[in-house]
Amino acid sequence: MNQTTRNPAVETHGNFVDGKEIDAGNGAFIDVRNPATGMVIARIPNSTPSDIDCAMKSARAAFEGREWGGMDIRARARLVNRLADAFEANLETLYRLETLNNGRPLNETRAQLSRLPDFFRYFAGLAIARRDDVIPVEGSYLNYTLRTPIGVVANCTPFNHPLMIMCKSLAAVLASGCTTVVKPSEYTPLTTLKLAEIFVEAGLPKGVFNVVLGYGPEAGRFLAEHPDINKLVLTGGTEAGRIAGSAAGKVFAHQTLELGGKTPVMVFDDFDVDQAVNYAAFGAFIGAGQTCVCGSRHLVQESIYDAFVEKLAAKARSLRIGNPFDPETQLGPVISAKQRERVLRYSQLGREAGARAVAGGDIANVPGFEGGYFVQPTVFADVKADMRVFQEEVFGPFTSVTPFKDEAEALRLANDSPFGLGAAIRTRDVARAHRVAAGVKAGIVWVNDHHRLDPASPWGGVGESGIGREFGLESFNDHFSVKSVMVATADKPFDWYSATATQTRLN
Repeated sequence: MNQTTRNPAVETHGNFVDGKEIDAGNGAFIDVRNPATGMVIARIPNSTPSDIDCAMKSARAAFEGREWGGMDIRARARLVNRLADAFEANLETLYRLETLNNGRPLNETRAQLSRLPDFFRYFAGLAIARRDDVIPVEGSYLNYTLRTPIGVVANCTPFNHPLMIMCKSLAAVLASGCTTVVKPSEYTPLTTLKLAEIFVEAGLPKGVFNVVLGYGPEAGRFLAEHPDINKLVLTGGTEAGRIAGSAAGKVFAHQTLELGGKTPVMVFDDFDVDQAVNYAAFGAFIGAGQTCVCGSRHLVQESIYDAFVEKLAAKARSLRIGNPFDPETQLGPVISAKQRERVLRYSQLGREAGARAVAGGDIANVPGFEGGYFVQPTVFADVKADMRVFQEEVFGPFTSVTPFKDEAEALRLANDSPFGLGAAIRTRDVARAHRVAAGVKAGIVWVNDHHRLDPASPWGGVGESGIGREFGLESFNDHFSVKSVMVATADKPFDWYSATATQTRLN
């Protein structure tokens, strides 16, 4: 019998603190469900303030202790590379557990998770290669900087890419010498717990990587407002970012917040329509559209608009929806019944506003998986900028198509949004590609591609899509406090209060 159709044993988990799972919560447990079947596959606690404090104390003790805090940079880099090897050795277990927990087709999960070990290798390389600065300053002085790890990083992660999004932060945390307390989504905690176990078994000191479980508005809030955090990393909705960011701001914690998105995809008429449609389906429906950079607004030049709409609708209707463990499956469920209702509600809003539903817009019935949270890949055409389906994040397999006349109108429509995370351009005109990339309001722009990321390339948004950057030197450097050391090298007498009137410089 298939892995997703049988009812697996229901495991009960606790928080992972100081190198092991421990009891937490106040006795009430949260059900973790397989979104393909609706079956309960695990139960987790809803952490209390005292549970959060316990994990923070463990992280602080590890940060200040000799085993981790006193570790030589090169020794730490070697350890991080060993962790990458351990991750790689356990990929098959992690693929299957993540697919079971979040419902993405196994092919997608395998392709995504197989890249994650290199996140750690990249940041281990930065740890070895980085240098502090000597700064040329006026006068007889040697000025240099010293960087020290910032401390304890609180990380709240979402359900859509549980391991990938967590590892974007964790790799920099470990390579920089910081420690962390991670609060995964209550929907998808299982691979985060498993990776913590794998890393401790591979030699990561206790307390460096702790995991606390529970609901975002409770356990997540307790973590974000804990007075001992030095940096908050959160990926989630814009409103959650406002709440958590405000709490962390009270203790002056550094912040990296990756929040909502409404990615515009500008398709110009010099680009092959079939290729544009293939990218559109990939951008909109990978991960069941549950990505912050989902290609959710397709802006298409008028001369190819009708052909694009017809072909994208046909492509959406052709996708194979079903069992995530079946290698033939191309689209899995959304994460929950609540999320499915959200997608269906936006389909109704699109119809009421006068947009044209050309594909999907309803529940997908999958034989043998009647309890799962499947929804048809949905395409709305003739969408106007003032419609809610154009302006608001749906977070499901849902995309809209809007016509434009020229480059100026494409940019105006693309920038008609409070969000600014991802954007994409489809054109063969090199000059236009660079002009539009410079003019669009976004932190990430793809030209003739989508969803591509690399640990060396900064990732983050502007506007209501958040602040700060993950990946790259930008992320690594934000895990340090910078100290400026100014050394006077001239050996000469000094007395400001002798002949004060003749002194020419105070500082």
